[in-house]
Amino acid sequence: MSRRRRRRGNGHPVAGHVNEDRWLLTYSDMITLLMALFIVMWSISMVNKAKFEELRVSLREAFTHQKVLDGGPSVLENEGMSQSTPLAIVPRDPAQAVSKSIDRIAAQASAQDAENLHRLQVIINRYAASHGLSGQLRTSIDERGLVIRMLTDKLLFASGEALLKPSALPLLAKIAHAVNQTTITNPVRVEGNTDDVPIHNARFRSNWELSTARATAVLEVLRSNGVPDRRLSVAGYADQRPVASNRTPTGRSLNRRVDIVVLRQEVAHSGGSS
Repeated sequence: MSRRRRRRGNGHPVAGHVNEDRWLLTYSDMITLLMALFIVMWSISMVNKAKFEELRVSLREAFTHQKVLDGGPSVLENEGMSQSTPLAIVPRDPAQAVSKSIDRIAAQASAQDAENLHRLQVIINRYAASHGLSGQLRTSIDERGLVIRMLTDKLLFASGEALLKPSALPLLAKIAHAVNQTTITNPVRVEGNTDDVPIHNARFRSNWELSTARATAVLEVLRSNGVPDRRLSVAGYADQRPVASNRTPTGRSLNRRVDIVVLRQEVAHSGGSS
């Protein structure tokens, strides 16, 4: 409500009551701004769930040091939104990330190692088959690695001797060249074994000395054909590791052998043997 202004005698207006309703304009402007603010905030809070899921997957793939977890209410989530929305991005435990990386690398190395041993086995088997040696040379892959088993009778040594037969040299040279491939760096252990018949002569006092001397003779041929010394080792087990019964001539013949073991990398690094 307003009052009419009175005029003085000289025609100038006399100060009267000012319009008291003008504050409503300011108030309505403030309400409008607040409404706009709330609408913007509400719009921001309504996250596109499909886009959010794409973002979650992208972050998981792009950043190996982070992972996306499901959790409690998000700051971008209102009461009407599903509680199953992915909600939090938290740093992964660095130790756990390193451990998983090491496990993955180890698994890849183990798979490559197994492939190398299998390829080497195929090469040796083909050579043995083409030269009529399959009955005296056998290969197998076990927890130690690739085992190239050669019976000593008729193939490597005369009875009670540790001097290699000339006919054995081409076979050992082939094995040496195969294990010396650039893609195969596994250590090689030469193992000598005998039956349980005791030996005692001017040269060998026991089967321990005979088995070690035979293994050493094979090792020297591998060395002369280019296998580095750092990859080689030798062991003599006498009659302590039979693969057949010593009660029969056939069993004793199978126990008189030299094994060339191309060790798995993990076995070599752990220093284990069996």
